[in-house]
Amino acid sequence: MTKARTKITVIGAGSVGVSVAYAALIRGSAAEVALYDIATDKVDAEVLDLAHGTQFTSAAVSGGSDLSVVDGSDVIIVTAGAKQQPGQTRMELSGINARLLEKLMPQLVERAPSAVFIIVTNPADVMTVVAQRVSGLPAHRVFGSGTVLDTSRLRWRLAHRAHVSTASVHADIVGEHGDTEFPLWSNATIGSVPILDWPADEPFTAEELDRIAIEVRDAAYAVIRGKGATNLAIGVSCARIAEAVLHDERAVLPVATVLDGEYGLHGVALSVPSVVGAAGAVPLAETPMNERELSLLRASADAIRGAIDELG
Repeated sequence: MTKARTKITVIGAGSVGVSVAYAALIRGSAAEVALYDIATDKVDAEVLDLAHGTQFTSAAVSGGSDLSVVDGSDVIIVTAGAKQQPGQTRMELSGINARLLEKLMPQLVERAPSAVFIIVTNPADVMTVVAQRVSGLPAHRVFGSGTVLDTSRLRWRLAHRAHVSTASVHADIVGEHGDTEFPLWSNATIGSVPILDWPADEPFTAEELDRIAIEVRDAAYAVIRGKGATNLAIGVSCARIAEAVLHDERAVLPVATVLDGEYGLHGVALSVPSVVGAAGAVPLAETPMNERELSLLRASADAIRGAIDELG
């Protein structure tokens, strides 16, 4: 009989990490939600604040600045690192955050050798490659949060435009979690209806869909300009990914694993629809893409590979 998977640990008590922990707590994602950071006063205060609300939740809260916080974790969500500043691209964070993960990942694996790791630290695709390499774990156990949030942004935008529920929109953002990401318009539907065939007084056009894709791609920059960081929606997204692992849901989500031949690509982490369950994430190489989309996917891979090469 396998042990129930019940503990999520979030690494990093910044705005994203705390939002992940809070979302996991109020969603009941796990029996225990732990928060770790090297900044003792900050993490202790955040844990205390979360714990004060546990009368109204089903999860226990723990945490602190000692790495023993990580012991027994089933899912570890890594958010620690320098945050993206206004006007700064995710790729510009690579060097600083890669050095942090190179030091941190072996310690985390030692503390929680059976855990599945979800990498959120930006640029998440590059950091997923770094984390997987330094951990020595198989690719399915170290994957990025990918374009799960970007896909949620896209579906929300399309649902608003079509006057339907977000759950009725079936469309994915794939590729880099960043400037080269793109929607898979070729198989996007609302209900079972292809998106360009959706009946409406003002039907979707290819030009409008291109504008929506750009709006979704740049959504994070708009949020950062206004409030300094994106944190709430990524918190909910990460909690949702963790639930798929903890409950062995085998849910199909566009997370980012280090590819090994899928779509003809090797050694780069890219978001494609993947089966997420207790073992981690396995990409679906059978996802249909037209030639233009495959070309865009390769362009995403080139951008990520270039950033990895710059790290040396």
